[in-house]
Amino acid sequence: METLIQKKAPDFSADAVMPNGEITNLTLSDFKGKKYVVLFFYPLDFTFVCPSEIIAFSHRIAEFESRGVQVLGCSVDSQFSHFAWRKTAISDGGIGEITYPLVADLNKNIARSYGVLLDDAVALRGTFLIDKDGIVRHATLNDLPLGRNVDETLRLVDALQHTEQHGEVCPAGWNKGEQAMTPTAAGVATYLKEKAAAL
Repeated sequence: METLIQKKAPDFSADAVMPNGEITNLTLSDFKGKKYVVLFFYPLDFTFVCPSEIIAFSHRIAEFESRGVQVLGCSVDSQFSHFAWRKTAISDGGIGEITYPLVADLNKNIARSYGVLLDDAVALRGTFLIDKDGIVRHATLNDLPLGRNVDETLRLVDALQHTEQHGEVCPAGWNKGEQAMTPTAAGVATYLKEKAAAL
C-alpha cells in the first residue's frame, strides 16, 4: 500500500454533522494554515467498537483544541445516519452530542483517497495526523475489531509539535515535557547513555 506520509493530504468537500447538530458542507483545505487536523475513519454508524472511539475523542476534545487541532470523524454513512446516531442515547448504543464534526462519505471517495476502503464496502480504522501545511505526518491503520488509542494520538500531536518547535526528534515512548533527542550522532549517544536502560 502506498503511504501518504510526507504527502499532501487528499482534499475533500463533504456534508458533515457539526457539534451543534447542524449539517453543513466541510472542506478539509479550509483548515490549512490555521489548524492541525486529526482525521479518523471508522467502519459504520450504529456498530460496536466505533462508538467507544468516537466518544473517547469527544471526551478529549479540549485537549486537542488546546493544541490547535481540529478532530474530524468520517465513515461511509450519510449525514442523516450520523445525525440519527448523535440523537441516540449512549445507553441505547448511540454516541450522544459529540463535540466535533462527523463527515459523510456515502460515495466512499474520501476513504478511497486515503487508502482505507475495505472491499469497496467500509473504511478500516485509519487515523491521519495532518500538519498546518496540509501534509500527512502520521498514519495508522487498524483492522475492524481493533480499537485505537486516543491518548496515543494526542502523544503524537505533542511529538510533532515538539519537533517543529525545537528541531529535536522524539524517541520511543516520548511524552510531552520529557527529554527529546538532538538528531546527531552525539545526540543519540548522549540520550542512550542516560535513557537506554529505561526504554
